[in-house]
Amino acid sequence: MAREFDIIIFGATGYTGQLISEYLVSGYSAQTKIAIAGRNENKLSALRRELTKPVDILIGDSSDLETMRSIASRARLVVSCAGPFILYGSNLIQACAENGTDYVDVTGETYWSSQMLAAHGEVAKDTGARIISMCGFDCVPSDLGVYLLQTRSIKDRGRPFERIKMRVQALRGGWLGGSQATMQDMRARMENQPELISFEMDPFGLCPGFEGAPQPPAHEPAFDEELDSWAAPFIMAGINSKIVHRTNVLLGLPYGNSFLYDEMCSTGPGEAGKAAIEQSISTMNGFNPDGTNTPLEPGVGPDKAAREAGHYLISYYGIEDGRIVAQIDISDNRDPGGGSTCKLVGESAMCLLNDGVTVGGGFWTPASAMGEQLAKRLIANSTIKIEHRSV
Repeated sequence: MAREFDIIIFGATGYTGQLISEYLVSGYSAQTKIAIAGRNENKLSALRRELTKPVDILIGDSSDLETMRSIASRARLVVSCAGPFILYGSNLIQACAENGTDYVDVTGETYWSSQMLAAHGEVAKDTGARIISMCGFDCVPSDLGVYLLQTRSIKDRGRPFERIKMRVQALRGGWLGGSQATMQDMRARMENQPELISFEMDPFGLCPGFEGAPQPPAHEPAFDEELDSWAAPFIMAGINSKIVHRTNVLLGLPYGNSFLYDEMCSTGPGEAGKAAIEQSISTMNGFNPDGTNTPLEPGVGPDKAAREAGHYLISYYGIEDGRIVAQIDISDNRDPGGGSTCKLVGESAMCLLNDGVTVGGGFWTPASAMGEQLAKRLIANSTIKIEHRSV
């Protein structure tokens, strides 16, 4: 069935929505019919004036299910940017599932994703809607890093790695007000819903019906023997790990049913590395550029100069018999939450639309749906690097 638009970007006037709109319109509007959508016509009109190419505007409030159904029915694919998603995202994902509309988003809200999977997973399968959450820095690098390491291991060695370690080697970036609002909302919910705590602690929370092997502890600083480095907890580990394990389950357990995975921040060897742990934890806990820990307002994030000054380097290590056998590095020379996420989400959308992705309807992860195709697109069309290292 023909659709009026190839892509509708909903929540386009928010911080991340603006960056994604700019990225897609400047890079792909010549061959892709794009519209921007949200509830505030004045803000949408202001954004349209700033974009490099003309786009259509659609008005809709996320609380109105019928309006979300109307928006979803007009697009081949919807990019959803309006969070916290547990407050503002449910009607749109339902509408896409019902209308057979492909969908990607920027959320890192795994509990909300589990609710949406339970509520709309079967509908999406029936209609052919391919629903893929976590398409930004949450969680594409980790999902692809593990997928590519395992795919090569199976090809070259005839077996997957039973153990992979993800280590953040370098990261510079600023907090987003929307991300902080999401965290505050989740903390408040945990006070009244204790089941949320157990879900957040469960690496298999997005794998209903599957329980893998007990996973390595990653919540306390530790010395990493294989890497000869101290390691500190990583704030996104609980989110990324759930997606990595879900990819394994969706693909039929190619990583094995006893696969072990953890994510931490490498701080270096010796006493200097041990001393750097406290600074790493403080940074990950979100001190703002002004030196305070006051939450940012939603819609606020790193400015252009800060995005361009940001960067990250993340390594994925295949471990066997206590030694490193293989390594993949994923990096970008932009702030992860703003400058890199817009590329990750934008290229995920274009990949799903145009690169012959063969999965049918349902709730997928980036790697389980797009795998090698997404990796090739990111390397070809963005500043993101994915590099296999000799060990």
